[in-house]
Amino acid sequence: MTDRVRDRKPLLLDVDTGIDDSLALLYAAASPDLELVAVTTVAGNVPLVQVAANTLAVLELAGRRDVPVFLGAAAPLRKPLRTTEETHGPFGIGHATLPSGSTALAGGPSARAIVAAARARPGEVTLVTLGPMTNLALALELEPDLPRLLRGWTFMGGAFRVPGNTTPTTEWNLFVDPDAAAAALAAWGRAIDADPSIPRPLGMGLDVTERARLLPGDVARLAVAAGISTADAAELAAASPASPLLAAGPVAGDPILHFVVDALRFYFEFHAANDGFYGAFVHDPFAVAATLDRGLVRVERAFVEVETGPGPAHGRTVADWRGLTGRTPNVDIAVDGDARAFIDRLVARVGALASARSRRRA
Repeated sequence: MTDRVRDRKPLLLDVDTGIDDSLALLYAAASPDLELVAVTTVAGNVPLVQVAANTLAVLELAGRRDVPVFLGAAAPLRKPLRTTEETHGPFGIGHATLPSGSTALAGGPSARAIVAAARARPGEVTLVTLGPMTNLALALELEPDLPRLLRGWTFMGGAFRVPGNTTPTTEWNLFVDPDAAAAALAAWGRAIDADPSIPRPLGMGLDVTERARLLPGDVARLAVAAGISTADAAELAAASPASPLLAAGPVAGDPILHFVVDALRFYFEFHAANDGFYGAFVHDPFAVAATLDRGLVRVERAFVEVETGPGPAHGRTVADWRGLTGRTPNVDIAVDGDARAFIDRLVARVGALASARSRRRA
């Protein structure tokens, strides 16, 4: 085994594949320091069947048909599913279209796949949940010792010291299935109480992910990294609400670039209408990048629980910053991050993947 292979971090991604999950999958496929063990799917941004179709198609686009994809929970633990096509488009990938993947889903449910991966390689696999935590909660019912069997867990979710993006207090993933999030965080809390050597999960909430704004100039740089000339990429850099981001010319001829540009155009339009800038928050790939390189974020530890009751705080992540409860901290909460370094890395890695795939097709 070479040092390069030995140094790769085994990751299992749990996704509800919308636009930023797609970018996270591409980032994972492009990362030489990551071993993508499997991908599990959960209903969230769009219904489960569409999530699975998107996931298979994006992995095929990235040249990763070898990665097993498992079908997961179609609904939250206790409440009806709410999806967000207004944010991610009718099929979850914005204005983009992808051919149906030719790869079949792996057998068995996602929860069982998470448990199997952890048992097969105890202390090695890190789980990254990028959507509602339903699959993880179900996996914990099958294997309560999961916090000890996993090397670690990163979750994209929560709003700790900032407003929510779904309600005034709550981030989307936590809103969709707060019961699952509450169960998962409680399980880690119990495990850490019993064994303080168990690592706290990394919480990548809106506090840090909304600092990572992908802008038209970044998309142009990604195109250049993929081998597109600076002149051909210039139109991407100049995109605005009046002159939308469009895949044309050589950009349209590169399948990964074409997909990224068409998907992001919908995201850019959404953020222009709702957040006052023509660009996009890229939450999910930032969570993957910080899992691989904790130097990208600064964390503060706290005991966190989730409000599951009705009312304006439904799904809120409640962090005990002052230790008033006397409970042992159960989350490393990302409170600051080097968003520019992450965006630069996203641009370089996905651009290199597009370039490599283009050369292979030539």
